[in-house]
Amino acid sequence: MIFYKEERLALFIDGASLYASARGLGFDIDYKKLLDLFAGRSRLIRAFYYTALVENEEYSPLRPLVDWLDYNGYTMVTKPAKEFTDAFGRRKIKGNMDVEIAVDILQMADHVDHVILFSGDGDFRRAVEVVQRKGVRVSAVSTLRSSPPMVSDELRRQVDNFIELQDLAPHIARAAREPSGPPMGGQGPGPGPAPVAAPLPPNGDNPPVT
Repeated sequence: MIFYKEERLALFIDGASLYASARGLGFDIDYKKLLDLFAGRSRLIRAFYYTALVENEEYSPLRPLVDWLDYNGYTMVTKPAKEFTDAFGRRKIKGNMDVEIAVDILQMADHVDHVILFSGDGDFRRAVEVVQRKGVRVSAVSTLRSSPPMVSDELRRQVDNFIELQDLAPHIARAAREPSGPPMGGQGPGPGPAPVAAPLPPNGDNPPVT
């Protein structure tokens, strides 16, 4: 990874994509370690985390993670998930955040020098090209080493730098014996490791590579 200390940096994390990629490589993300890693390399301006939430559920397993991230340095971007029934009568939940991510990247382009996109989706290629023309470097974090690979060739060709997620694992993986969630206090979730929860996949299955 190539970073410059005075470079203004922003992270854009597609929660479903990052979860699926890490799961495919056999580890869980420690979001405190992830934030500390990039904050130590450059001037971290903002870390956005995107996920859809199912409404009208008495308890969402994703809520503890969302709350922890919100209290510990991440800017949360959420929206209601959409439920539908497929042709076979199966209940599906859709929560694609691509539009929100692309819009935020374009809006932040004038305020940062380096964008790090945690996704392998080729649909971001055009947004990446636009911000590159503004002089912004763009790196993508995903993996070629899962089965199937989670990053598209189209996106890899467009970005300035591809970061293999497995190479980051020693720095951002949750330790095997860490507790499942942080302590709860009067000011919200504490600074311990974030809870492990699976964000909603975009189409009811693993995020597709396009």
